[in-house]
Amino acid sequence: MTIIQQKNKISDKKKRSRQHPREEDIRGPYFRDLTAILHSQAFRRLKHKTQVFFSPENDHICTRIEHSLHVSTIAATISKALDLDTELAQAIGLGHDLGHAPFGHKGEKVLRQITDINFLHELHSLRVADDIENYGQGINLTYAVRDGIASHCGEKDEQVIELASPPNDLLDLNSLPRSPSTLEGCVVRISDSIAYLGRDLEDAMVADLIDKEDIPEVLKKSLGTDNSTIIKNLVYDVIDWSKKNHKIGFSEEKFELVQELKNFSRKTIYGHPKMQYWNDYSEFVIKTLKNYLEYYFKKYGFDFAKYYNDCPALVKKFGKFIESLKHLYTEDDFDRIICDYIAGMTDNYALNCLEYILSSGTSGF
Repeated sequence: MTIIQQKNKISDKKKRSRQHPREEDIRGPYFRDLTAILHSQAFRRLKHKTQVFFSPENDHICTRIEHSLHVSTIAATISKALDLDTELAQAIGLGHDLGHAPFGHKGEKVLRQITDINFLHELHSLRVADDIENYGQGINLTYAVRDGIASHCGEKDEQVIELASPPNDLLDLNSLPRSPSTLEGCVVRISDSIAYLGRDLEDAMVADLIDKEDIPEVLKKSLGTDNSTIIKNLVYDVIDWSKKNHKIGFSEEKFELVQELKNFSRKTIYGHPKMQYWNDYSEFVIKTLKNYLEYYFKKYGFDFAKYYNDCPALVKKFGKFIESLKHLYTEDDFDRIICDYIAGMTDNYALNCLEYILSSGTSGF
């Protein structure tokens, strides 16, 4: 008897349900979702969004799109070994960061700080898929994929990923779901954690933040020092432990090593002075964009012709964005609008906008 037969209580009908009914085609529900995500503008923009290290000219530094591909393939591998639905796991993995802000987690934190919106990239990824993508029509994903996206958070220290009971109500989410509603969602959540640990280590060495000799000996010996070895060791551990325990998780031994690696990374990589400098600059970029756009929003509101008659291209694009999604907003929703707009930016576009604002002398605020 497979894990899914023993534990997954949610019905196939519920998992495959969509917000807008549609006839399924030869692809099946989850492969259709996978292709819809791949073809979305939000997914394509991930190739120019920071994972941890901003380095647009270094092809060997991980970007948000590469991270999403890593999560998708790791989740598919684990799911295949556990006789779960690999297409569902792949789709969740590809879509899990659709709504991530530019400049990594710092961008997310800044949007939370400067607005009244509790901006969380997990929930915003669901908002992108449901409401923003495809010019406000969304991409009409299945419940199972949407649930996995909203509950994918891999930054928490969790040995075991439990199933949500009852299944999550995705129409009433004001905070992060405590757990995913499917086993494939649980697999993606643990895969998210696996995917960034080794890659952040490798990127930190490429960026000269750490040397291999800085890595604790116990981690070198038991997990490895390169991304491929770390992924392999953790994936096999999850598969072995999950088969024996009929739920998704790490063994106690490997979980302790994962915690040690996370603590090492927080202290020596994420807390490095070079990272702090970049985080401070990212904050300046986002705050400047918010102030600039707020000036014009207060000036023009929903009078879109005035945006289009204004000279700055950024103002025109901002007005066009609001108009395309005006069914989502009222004139009191500036914080929501600014979160949606800035979160959709790539790092490079945000920096280009900043350069224009600072050099044009037309900021007006």
